[in-house]
Amino acid sequence: MTAPVKGPARYFPSIEKKYGRPVEEWKDLIRTSPLTKHMELVAWLKSEHGLEHGHANALVAHTLAERGTN
Repeated sequence: MTAPVKGPARYFPSIEKKYGRPVEEWKDLIRTSPLTKHMELVAWLKSEHGLEHGHANALVAHTLAERGTN
């Protein structure tokens, strides 16, 4: 039996389904953005790319945690 996915990654399947782009593409956008603060990145994803708050927050949290800046 596989353990359920927890944390921000639990949103990834719905993000891919809703917005039609792989999560890695979103994470690449976040990594290459000149913005560095969590809420700035969330606001940017919402305003420029039309993501809902929860989805943007999950992507930013996961990406920043990977690079150790969350």
